[in-house]
Amino acid sequence: MIWCVEDDAGIREIELYALQSAGFETRGFEDGLSFWEALQKETPELVVLDVMLPGMDGIALLGKMRESVVHNGIPVILATAKGQEYDRIHGLELGADDYIVKPFSIMEMVSRVKAVLRRSQPRQVSGVLKEGGLTVNLDEHTVVVEGDRVQLTYKEFELLRMFLTHPGMVYTREQLFSQVWNQDYMGDSRTLDSHIRTLRQKLNGYGKMIETVRNVGYRWEGRHDK
Repeated sequence: MIWCVEDDAGIREIELYALQSAGFETRGFEDGLSFWEALQKETPELVVLDVMLPGMDGIALLGKMRESVVHNGIPVILATAKGQEYDRIHGLELGADDYIVKPFSIMEMVSRVKAVLRRSQPRQVSGVLKEGGLTVNLDEHTVVVEGDRVQLTYKEFELLRMFLTHPGMVYTREQLFSQVWNQDYMGDSRTLDSHIRTLRQKLNGYGKMIETVRNVGYRWEGRHDK
């Protein structure tokens, strides 16, 4: 799901139409407040974020995202007007993944979205995810750690797949229950914590890469240190 935050309705509709034509699911927002409220409930794959927005502008929103343990891993492309060099530099310093200057062509925007998505994804070839000596074959549903086959339950495999697909992104307990257990989080984390603990043990040294984010959830930290 690609989100476009743009206060100009005409530009926003063109952005959404172009991305939909390229095969993406989309959602549009006319201001920063509605975008931020939606972000507390859902996690997009990428955000095309206009700098000049009413109320909270794009630079402020980007700063809030990068300061948040939950949202700091979401790729962001800033849309700036010609001549806003300071905003572009400041946005990149805050952690924007790319920027695009208005007026821009729709083909350029779609190309940049695809490029950023490729960079933000883990190394994957024919359904295989790799992290050092850890190999996860999504097609065969197998996991190999340093040459040794590891047996995971279905839930453990799905948790590992989610972590490796979006390294660095914090998954809340609500998101993990919704996507792995297909049910709402009811406030009892024992089931999830138990699965995470067992998964860490089975992954040996790679289990350290599943980081606990206190009072939030878990993330794959993206570094392996035996």
